Amino acid sequence: MRLGLALGYWGRGPSADHLPLAREAERLGYHSVWTAESWGSDAFTPLTWIAAQTTRIRLGTAVAQMAARSPTTTAMHALTLDHLSGGRMMLGLGLSGPQVVEGWYGRPFPKSPLTATREYVDVVRQVLGREGPVRLDGRFHTLPYRGADGTGLGKALRPITHPLRADLPVLLGAEGPKNIAQTTRIADGWLPLYWSPTRPQAYEAALAELGDARAGAAPFLVAPMAHVRVCDDVAEGLLPVKAMLGFYIGGMGHSARNFHADLMARMGYEDEARLIQELFLAGRRQEAVLAVPDAFADEISLVGPRERIAERLDLWRKGPVTDLLALSPDPHSLRVLADLNQ
Repeated sequence: MRLGLALGYWGRGPSADHLPLAREAERLGYHSVWTAESWGSDAFTPLTWIAAQTTRIRLGTAVAQMAARSPTTTAMHALTLDHLSGGRMMLGLGLSGPQVVEGWYGRPFPKSPLTATREYVDVVRQVLGREGPVRLDGRFHTLPYRGADGTGLGKALRPITHPLRADLPVLLGAEGPKNIAQTTRIADGWLPLYWSPTRPQAYEAALAELGDARAGAAPFLVAPMAHVRVCDDVAEGLLPVKAMLGFYIGGMGHSARNFHADLMARMGYEDEARLIQELFLAGRRQEAVLAVPDAFADEISLVGPRERIAERLDLWRKGPVTDLLALSPDPHSLRVLADLNQ
């Protein structure tokens, strides 16, 4: 199991710790470093900054939001950074949710998310493959554009720049069972938001096609994020995890459509997920955080003394996880994790 460093997205402003953490992760032998975006900082610019000041570590987006860019624009970002970094780019994509897509990007959330994702990846693959002009007569993405409000003068084009790699890895941040199953067929890897090594049944049906889908292909990447913190007090160490869960489950989505809450429910915490939503949406945010069960926060993270993390890390190695992406602002925790994973 390889290790990655997940930096996430900026809060109020850029973090002075991100570049030193990326450099330390590279020194420790981490395979990859990942950036994200929500409705503030973008995913590609910080990754480019890191690429310019590192030499070996792979560079991934976890995730770049599809609604933020047309698929050809995203492919341009990926092929450009792949060239500049010497072939280190890994493209992680995600749909986000209705509140962000419609509220921030001003676009309709697709009524058929599976089709929208499939078309998006198709276009990205065409650009990176550069076998001919990019064409797609899709429901959500049509190239050249043929809408009644257009000029009708669009021309099918292929990229001027020759991509460095046609097989640049494309990963998807999928949460729903059907979306995960499709990911095994059309992508090179999956970026789970929450992963519990003690609940394989939560993913078994969605991953059932993995063996047949990957026959003769490169190994499929399963790269979940996990908060990692070496500390003596487990309950205290879990507080940042619970704060994150309270925000995502309570506020990252509408009360009637929150993919993160639905995922927590499928993982065996349905009543708790609905309570967190209820409290958060009522403005009782601190209570929502405290309502996150320690057991759930604990099983999707690696928190506690070194010996406890070592024991729990063995569980992560026994499943299909290929890359563990550590959310950790603490260089000491990164060093301990690297030492334990040898």
